[in-house]
Amino acid sequence: MTGTTDSSERYLDLVGYGAVQIALLFRDMVAFALITLGVMLTKLGVSRKVVHPLIFAQIRQSGLRLLPMMIFLGVTFGLVIIGQTVALLSRVGAGELIGTVMVTVVMRELGPLLTAIVVLARAGTSNVVELGTMRAMGEVSALESLGIDPIHYLVMPRMLGLAVSVLCLATYFVLVAILSGWVFAFLQDVPLRPAAYFGRLGDALRWQDFALFGLKTMLFGVVIAVVSCYHGLARPLRFEEISAVTERAVVEGVIGCVLLDALFLVGYVFV
Repeated sequence: MTGTTDSSERYLDLVGYGAVQIALLFRDMVAFALITLGVMLTKLGVSRKVVHPLIFAQIRQSGLRLLPMMIFLGVTFGLVIIGQTVALLSRVGAGELIGTVMVTVVMRELGPLLTAIVVLARAGTSNVVELGTMRAMGEVSALESLGIDPIHYLVMPRMLGLAVSVLCLATYFVLVAILSGWVFAFLQDVPLRPAAYFGRLGDALRWQDFALFGLKTMLFGVVIAVVSCYHGLARPLRFEEISAVTERAVVEGVIGCVLLDALFLVGYVFV
């Protein structure tokens, strides 16, 4: 009986310790995000010739380079999911639900979330490795000794670039998925003209969907930037620690995006 009580107490201690560590990590990341936001508001126009090219370089790295992959995923998603869904709804006489299903599944949920995960896996890990290497080699300390703010020079361009990249990539993904879905339905001899297909989609859309889509995708980019930059810059690193930190950043980034998506689910209910 005593042994059972001791094991239960140890289990509760471990749960409590884990909860405290999660709370501290969340606090530190929120503080990191607020510091970056403060730097962005106060120094956005400072050193434009240096910082603005870094923002465009981040958009090119995390956006343009991923565009072919997102188009491929959009085509695949449209053929496999949307096309079959449209064909099934048409055959059971529920064609009026096509627009609602596309808006709910593609535009609100899977489109933004899948895009964020792809960007996290590609650009997020790249940022952690790059910043962690700079930290391990002392380059961040060298910037500070020269009077250069690492948040302004390293974090702010990544945050803005990732926010824009996730928004644009998610938009392309949704458009390609919807178009390829109609093509697959057409190949299955579904009697649905393009005007009717896109008309039902337009009937299901509201202006709130566009606003929340833009806000959600840009916040996904912010979450990816905060998590990746925090783990790359938060503390001194050795080269052998970079791989473990990168793995942890990916896990925490996915969790952060899923939790943010859950908050938007609540928002869709009340909007």
